Formats: sequence, structure tokens, C-alpha cells
Amino acid sequence: MKSKLIILVKVVLVFLPTTTFSQSRASWPVRSQHGMVSSSDAIASKVGVDILKKGGNAIDAAVAVALTLAVTWPAAGNIGGGGFMLIRKADGTTTVIDYRETAPANAHRNMYVDDKGNLVANASTDGYRAVGVPGTIAGLALALEKYGTMKWHDVIEPARRLAAEGFVPSWFVLESIQRNKDLLEQFPESRRIFLKDGKNYQAGELFKQPDLAETLLRLKNNGAREFYEGKTAQLIADDMKRNKGVITLDDLKNYTFINLRTIKRIIETKPSVIKILLRFSAATERV
Repeated sequence: MKSKLIILVKVVLVFLPTTTFSQSRASWPVRSQHGMVSSSDAIASKVGVDILKKGGNAIDAAVAVALTLAVTWPAAGNIGGGGFMLIRKADGTTTVIDYRETAPANAHRNMYVDDKGNLVANASTDGYRAVGVPGTIAGLALALEKYGTMKWHDVIEPARRLAAEGFVPSWFVLESIQRNKDLLEQFPESRRIFLKDGKNYQAGELFKQPDLAETLLRLKNNGAREFYEGKTAQLIADDMKRNKGVITLDDLKNYTFINLRTIKRIIETKPSVIKILLRFSAATERV
């Protein structure tokens, strides 16, 4: 066994490039004449490229990619969460759209502690009471309306189609599901959707999400406000009530916390965002 290992190492060394990693092509920036899309998932990135090829601008592509990641990248993509969008126009002006989640009206300071004032383990991170009022759909719709050129139903359709027809998850998605298996097992719906009721998805297997596809179809046909005032809002509120969550229909209807600010203003008011903006700035400067 030892001799075989030595031979293997020697063979690998023979094929190593003579340049250092920092000089290799892997560290070169990728360039494009007309535009490019980068995201956590290749399928979502392709959706963005297709939007650009159809004449859409960067915001059209970004919104389409974000919606697609809710289907193909469940570890982080979402329509039930929130985020920020940093926009830099061709003239150099910058804007941040803040569509983070907000606390439900019934949230209170003691909701994650027991009668003795002790913190309940995982209460603020797992389960129905840990959820904030989602801002993603409102934020993406605002970005598209203010800075995009395409229609909402056109940028949401690729995500709906992938949810309905299915896609082959990447190794990372499958590994992420398995890594979070214990958490997903705790809730009937996450167990049904992501764990196939305990059967588990295998490499190369098609992953369909018909419930998500129906939600995206409602949003496509009725617009973004459907999430906050329509059937989707009612489904969320009903599910929350059944499982002792605190988000109500009024919380969803009243979601308005979307601020368009300059970079300077958001850094002044939300220091936690500084790292995100600095990393983005450094990345764009390198490109």
C-alpha cells in the first residue's frame, strides 16, 4: 500500500504546472464583451445569461437569477426570506435596495426564553417562531419596476418552469440536504419535499417542486402583491397559525420596509452591511 501511494504522488506531481497558483489561469478574471452572470448555481446563472440574450439588462437578469435560486439552491435561495441588492449604474451612481425581513407585530423580547428567563435552544433559529416577515418578493419586484426593462411574468417564468418540470440537483445541493437532514426531519413539509419522506434524492435524479411551482404561477399571473395579499399570503398565515408561529395576514399585508438608499447612508445606519459592500466593491474593482 505504501509503494502504491508513493507512485500515485509521483504521477500527480508530474502533471502539476510549473507556475504558481497565483500565476495560473485559474486566478485570471473572466471577461466578456457584452455581459456576464455569476451566482451560486450554474442553472440559475444560465437563466440570467438567457435573459441578457433576450435584451434584458443587468437588473432583469439579477431578478430572474434570484427567483431561480429559490428553486435550484434551497440552501440559500429564497422567496420566503430577504436581502439587499446593490446596484451600480453605468454613470457610476450607486443604490442599495434593502428588503430584509421584518419582525411580526406580535414578536416580543421574551419569545425565545422560558418562564425562568432561560434561552430556549434553537428557538430563534429553527421553526415557525424564528421566521421574519419575508421581503424578497417585494424587493425583487421593486428593483424590476424601478431599474429593469422586462415584465415580471417574463423573469419569473424560468423559475416556475424549473420548479414544475424539475432539474438535476448539483452535488452541493444534495450534500447540503443530507448535512441538514436532522433539521429537515423535524417538519413534515420539509421532510416530504427535500427528503422524499425519508427515501432521499440520489445523484442524477430529477427534483420537482410542484407546490413551489404553483406559488410561482400565482405570482406570475397576479403580480408580486399576491405573496402579501392573495392566496399565498393566506396559506402562509394559516400555516403559521397551525404551528404556533407569529406571522399574521396583517403582517404580510403591511410589509413596507423597503428603503432605497445611497451606499453612504446604508453604511451609516447598518454597520453590519459594511463587510458585504466592501467585499462586493473589491470584487468589482478586480474585474
